[in-house]
Amino acid sequence: MYKRQLMVTDSLPSGIAPDPYVRRVRKDEMETLMPACVAMFTEEVGVSPLAGDGGLLYQARVAELVGSGRAFARFDADGKVVFKAEIGAATDRACQIQGVWVAPEYRGTGVAAPGMAAVLRYALADVAPVVSLYVNDFNTAARRAYTRVGFQEVGAFMSVLF
Repeated sequence: MYKRQLMVTDSLPSGIAPDPYVRRVRKDEMETLMPACVAMFTEEVGVSPLAGDGGLLYQARVAELVGSGRAFARFDADGKVVFKAEIGAATDRACQIQGVWVAPEYRGTGVAAPGMAAVLRYALADVAPVVSLYVNDFNTAARRAYTRVGFQEVGAFMSVLF
């Protein structure tokens, strides 16, 4: 079981500048993005999204997010993903950021908060006036980064995986 926190914001952060290198992922970058997506999912859930059907459904979902312009990433000079996140569920009233991930070698270097500020900027400008996300309660580094960019914890729930 996982306890997850629901966090919400309706404004851009005042003290964190959005990372200017975070941008929409292009369709031709799917091969580069997929390993980061698989790593995020596996770290978050504890099971690879490639299990079962070899990842066909998961890859189709990532392709849908990329194709709709709702997948964002920062790439390093070698083209490797440094930070990534997607805007998943969306209505005209609210949307949800999901799949937030920082490459292990960049964790603790200050990449997450500016990356989140950049995705939040896109979400508020292009999708909805309220942005939410879920985070595992044990992920204190992520919760700190989200709080820094203005998200507030408004609820909690349990996920049971079996």
